[in-house]
Amino acid sequence: MNEKIYKTMGRVGGGNIAMGAVLVVVGVATGILMIVSGAGLLKRRGEIMF
Repeated sequence: MNEKIYKTMGRVGGGNIAMGAVLVVVGVATGILMIVSGAGLLKRRGEIMF
């Protein structure tokens, strides 16, 4: 029984590490895109006519 728990914990732990790495990459990419988008909006806000 303990061996089954040991193997399951190993698979789940490895999966969590892999998923965490993927989420970090996605989070960083999203953050960069938001910064670029925000900078573009700030740059063009002077073009608004009232």
